[in-house]
Amino acid sequence: MPGGSVLDDALRRMEAVLGRVESAVDQRLDHADRVSDLESELHRVGNDRSRLAQSLDAAEARSGRIADANQEVSRRLVDAMESIREVLNRNGGG
Repeated sequence: MPGGSVLDDALRRMEAVLGRVESAVDQRLDHADRVSDLESELHRVGNDRSRLAQSLDAAEARSGRIADANQEVSRRLVDAMESIREVLNRNGGG
């Protein structure tokens, strides 16, 4: 049947094309899933960065307060040592 072979060839070509279309759709869906995963990861990284920036800001503020307290303690120690020297010098102990 000569007409049957033309129809069979057309069906084979159509099945091949459908196979390629299905493959392209699968690849597109896989790509969309990867993009979605990457977007989610980017969002998590952004949240982590924000949290770390806040922690860093808090640590820097605390460090500044500690440095200020250290300077105040140092100043008071110097004042105390000078007072002790004055007392010792007045009382002949220096």
